Amino acid sequence: MSHTSHYLTCAGREIHYTEWGAGNAETVIAWHGLARTGRDMDELAGHLSRRGLRVICPDTIGRGLSQWSPDPRNEYCLAFYARLARELFDQLGIARAHWVGTSMGGAIGMVCASGLAEPALKRRIQSLVLNDNAPQLAQAAIERIKAYAGNPPAFATVLELEAFFRQVYKPYGWLSDAQWRRLTETSTRRLPDGRVTPHYDPAMVQQFIHHPDDYLIWQHYDALEMPVLCLRGAESDLVRPETIAEMQRRGPGLRGTLRVVEVPGCGHAPALNVPAHLELVTDFLAVGGHG
Repeated sequence: MSHTSHYLTCAGREIHYTEWGAGNAETVIAWHGLARTGRDMDELAGHLSRRGLRVICPDTIGRGLSQWSPDPRNEYCLAFYARLARELFDQLGIARAHWVGTSMGGAIGMVCASGLAEPALKRRIQSLVLNDNAPQLAQAAIERIKAYAGNPPAFATVLELEAFFRQVYKPYGWLSDAQWRRLTETSTRRLPDGRVTPHYDPAMVQQFIHHPDDYLIWQHYDALEMPVLCLRGAESDLVRPETIAEMQRRGPGLRGTLRVVEVPGCGHAPALNVPAHLELVTDFLAVGGHG
């Protein structure tokens, strides 16, 4: 099933999103990771739309085709991303939706679903999938991400950039050659000197400078009242086993609404692009998502 491309003004900024399965009754918000774009969700969105779901895949501000922030210090942070999400819900008339978030997208989902930052979203997120995300992240992995995300390389050719993506995103697990090519072409921009570089605002890494505890969000996790599926890449350096153990002792874990699945052959983060990944999400939405 094909998608359509759209733009909205949320919190005064132009936000791009793709829509799959327009007209289907239930909605899924599929939100990408830190330095990525909504097109990473193509396989998942196509799969879910063929099963009767409407899927909305936004580009976060500063990524993909969404506007870059003129105020990086204050707008590249989870609180502002949650505000964008709330306005997206309102403008699209979404009363309730499932949320699937990879890495940063999972953190945004937690902040939205808790209702602590955006009370208007309370109870509007009916289930939450955290794809290699947790309310506390390993600091060493954050430093690794900062190192490459804050200084994106530039290359003379798109094929050189693709080779870079294949190396830095190797932990995603298996991708076909066509999927690597699409990942590259949907996240490439050309610089004034003609070289190509990843399609995001390098200033987005200021989140880690001006909001150093932005991803320490246990208070949001503890407030979650909906079913939660946590997919942890078996080789993830971002989500540690001890953090998963703590998640199981509190919040949704304590209430019995948390399910944790370790995804073999992946680190940070599973690409959600192969049948085994897709069925994990589909099965959860069909059963846990209605719990």
